[in-house]
Amino acid sequence: MVARVAIAVAALVRNGRVLLGHRHPARLRYPDCWDLVGGHVESGELPHQAVRRECLEELGVHVHDPAPFPMTISDPNLDLHAFVVTRWDGEPVNAAPDENDDLRWFRPSDLTNVKLAHPTALPSILNAVQLTND
Repeated sequence: MVARVAIAVAALVRNGRVLLGHRHPARLRYPDCWDLVGGHVESGELPHQAVRRECLEELGVHVHDPAPFPMTISDPNLDLHAFVVTRWDGEPVNAAPDENDDLRWFRPSDLTNVKLAHPTALPSILNAVQLTND
């Protein structure tokens, strides 16, 4: 049995919209699709630490209080840790253009027409956005 790869991702939510990165078409895994920002949990790192680091590396923002939320994906090789983030310092920018070639804020209604890296995650992402509006 192959060890699962630990991944931490962030759903940055502002004004009822979620920020997604468009994965560069040259990426080996999940190219040319939209996804939450994040990446591998490094050795000795906890998932919430990884998501803070990834947001700084990929978006140039310092996130506060990442809150875990359940997210379903169909890739059995990934051990996914998803966090919703509603507070951060700085304005998100594409600080890692080799990973994402675009960043965009999406309304929940827009997400049904987007090619997602993990289509089975759509209900989880919508729930995360909804939780921030309550």
